Amino acid sequence: MVGLLLAGLVGCGSTGSDAAAADVQRLLDRRARAVLDDSESAYVATQEPSGERAAARTEFERLRALPLASWSYRVTGFHRSGDRATADADLRYRIDGYDKAPLVAARTLSLRRADSRWYVASDRPAEDAGEQLWEQGAVEAVRGEHSLVLGVGQTAEALRGYAQLADRAVPAVQEAWGEEWPKRVVVLVPKSLEKMAELLGAPASGYRGIAAVTTGETGGAAQAPADRIVVNPDAYAVLGDFGRQVVLTHETTHVATRAQTTAATPLWLSEGYADWVGYRGTGRAPAQAAPELRDAVREGRMPGGLPADKDFEFGGETGGLAQAYEAGWMACRLIAERWGEVRLGEFYRAVGAHGRREGAVQTAMREVLDTTPEKFTERWRAYLRSQLG
Repeated sequence: MVGLLLAGLVGCGSTGSDAAAADVQRLLDRRARAVLDDSESAYVATQEPSGERAAARTEFERLRALPLASWSYRVTGFHRSGDRATADADLRYRIDGYDKAPLVAARTLSLRRADSRWYVASDRPAEDAGEQLWEQGAVEAVRGEHSLVLGVGQTAEALRGYAQLADRAVPAVQEAWGEEWPKRVVVLVPKSLEKMAELLGAPASGYRGIAAVTTGETGGAAQAPADRIVVNPDAYAVLGDFGRQVVLTHETTHVATRAQTTAATPLWLSEGYADWVGYRGTGRAPAQAAPELRDAVREGRMPGGLPADKDFEFGGETGGLAQAYEAGWMACRLIAERWGEVRLGEFYRAVGAHGRREGAVQTAMREVLDTTPEKFTERWRAYLRSQLG
């Protein structure tokens, strides 16, 4: 077992690096077992004796807030110099009742050897990897009927509010999309926009004004870990009750559709469909829900075609991004009105099932909607004039 585990590890600076890497793997196995056994003393015992054992106790206490079904490490790289070493490792963990497979987080561990034993000196995100929520402070967990909300720097009352929104979103998405998804969501609420960006491993400037994002694997297999809805509390705070519900329903739609969203799915469809579900049944008219696109149409700046993926990039002009979302929503709204809600769902699935971008929309439009992209675009532009002009 150890031989398989250590295949591909890199050792340098010392003979016997393979043996040292095996010792470190066993150290991390003990650390993982301590988490699952809820043994603070065993967890702290893996930390360097002369180091920050108080910090290890704090981290262990934060981990206790997580309803964990599994927790393990797999060493993927090892670099030793005398009694010091650095290990690259995949931290793999599952949230009980939500993750069918482990979520994998890349970590870099600094290690020290003392009295013939290896200890953890530090455990941090790998380069370009995001932080984990518990690294940002004490975690508060609130369970809803269909949701688990994990927050840092938030009151229990605020987190219950997120859970209520998520619990309303799940049945709304189920009604629109169907049953073939777990019908539960994990919501992460950090303290600020900056902390949200640290969770995502990206600059904060790219998410300013974005109320929430959903992380996960597109075209996810049945055993993929659950998506995480990550909230930007700064942007969320300026929304009213209606806007907050639309946002949570939108993001929950991404959770539901993830397995059928592939490289073949254009963003105008994935984001437009999520907005369509978010606004579905609210009675919100296009002129109210699509102000940027409305103004463009009325000013004679009619879009020539459906938005490209690049139009959805964060960090650009807010108006242009909003217009792209609105354009995608109007396209999905048109399909639901002209061909029916069931056909809209079938179209979404057919595009994703194509597997690659080239020809996906064209084929699905022909087979599901009995039209062509050219005819659909012409109809969509006429629809914009009639609804927004």
